Amino acid sequence: MSKVFTITEGLENMGALRTGGQGSVYKGRRYGPIITAVKLLPTPIHTESTDDKNFRNFQNEVEKLKKVNEEPNPNVVKILNSGITESGSFPFIEMEYIDGPDLEDLLKPPHEPIFTIKEIIKLADQLANALSHCHKVSVKHGDIKSNNVKFNIHTGNYVLLDFGLSAMSDDQRRTSIRHAGAIEFMAPEQNEGLMYFQTDVYSYGIILYELIAGQVPFPLHDNGETSRNAVMLAHMETPVPDVMELRKANLPESWTDKKKEHEMLVPAWLLQVVSKCLEKDPENRFTNGIELQETLMYSSISAVGNNQEDDTWNASVLLKENERLQGLLLYYQEAENSKGQPVLTAGADKFTDNGKLVRMSKPIFVFFMIMLCGFTVFSAVVLSKFGDRIYHGVYNRIFKPSKKPADSVTTRFTVPKKKADTAVQDDTTPVRDESGIPPEIDSQADSILKGMKYKKPGAAEEPQFYRDSAKTKDTSNLNF
Repeated sequence: MSKVFTITEGLENMGALRTGGQGSVYKGRRYGPIITAVKLLPTPIHTESTDDKNFRNFQNEVEKLKKVNEEPNPNVVKILNSGITESGSFPFIEMEYIDGPDLEDLLKPPHEPIFTIKEIIKLADQLANALSHCHKVSVKHGDIKSNNVKFNIHTGNYVLLDFGLSAMSDDQRRTSIRHAGAIEFMAPEQNEGLMYFQTDVYSYGIILYELIAGQVPFPLHDNGETSRNAVMLAHMETPVPDVMELRKANLPESWTDKKKEHEMLVPAWLLQVVSKCLEKDPENRFTNGIELQETLMYSSISAVGNNQEDDTWNASVLLKENERLQGLLLYYQEAENSKGQPVLTAGADKFTDNGKLVRMSKPIFVFFMIMLCGFTVFSAVVLSKFGDRIYHGVYNRIFKPSKKPADSVTTRFTVPKKKADTAVQDDTTPVRDESGIPPEIDSQADSILKGMKYKKPGAAEEPQFYRDSAKTKDTSNLNF
């Protein structure tokens, strides 16, 4: 193919890919097999000097675009180079060449006129990711439309292309949009040459609407001035038609009744996102691509979690996975701070610390806990009933002397009398013979009290200890 004109040294022009009032896109080739896409802007630059307003504006916008590729994104085309052509003095932006069809081609025969729900959600997520990436570095695209979104046949990703409008000044952008822009995808404020982050959000909503319904909400029937003005006015004033009615009308005849019924079950959260994107007032839309992406993510997760028919996908699965990952993170942090190195057992997320870590299965752990609780309750009951006896028995066995033999001679035990005066007399009352008491009812606690006298003669004897009660067969008044 012969060259139409020289782009720049080392970059061969291999012919036009697409032409239009906002600029043309050519297929370029550098030395070797590297293929690129070159966007030529329509406004010529006569001198590459900062004194030239057009050159200065172009340089400023290109500097902004460089921020897009500071962090690579699979859904945003890579910008490789920029400059001025050797012939014609047109500014150009050289981008990565994406091999595959664009959305406009995918909606034409032999393809179906509408997308399946699964593919719509996939594109909605990836295009929102592209917008979020651009808006994070304060780059507004300004020209989001069907033929600026390509399907990469090598990666399976949808990629946002053509940042040419972003590289134009406000005046150039206003003129270009009014006469040659894709008016079906433009937000109402673009009619006045304005461009916000919400402008990209509106165009994003138009693309989703087109994929669901099979057509844009306000189609352009011809490229005449009257038709263009009618579409502009519709974007500003006319309510958006019911997207589900259009989807029903555009369902392919080749689909079975079961598939048609299934494909009419468009998620409510997706329809709400499209509706908010297409608000006439920019203040009522999503603030930017970042907010749009967050809403998509949370809406889709919440919808899956609330789906009672599908038990395999719910929020609890995500929470468990999050807990597992947090546990692994904590383990690695502790292992790094300790001297020992963690050992990973093959086939599972289980670790041992040089064989010192002991693991117990859950049933055995529960069994031991139940046994421990039962033993605690049993101990409490025994102590409440027999604690006093146990205490005195242990005390007497440790601190009291053992009893004397039963056949020991009688001894006298002197007990001081009450002081009538200051004189103290010994009591010579003989002790009682206890040799006949059975040894099994004798206790260590009262053996030291043998020989102690009881109440004075004549008084009613009251058993003082267990053995006295045993002699009289009266155990009703026992004192311990």
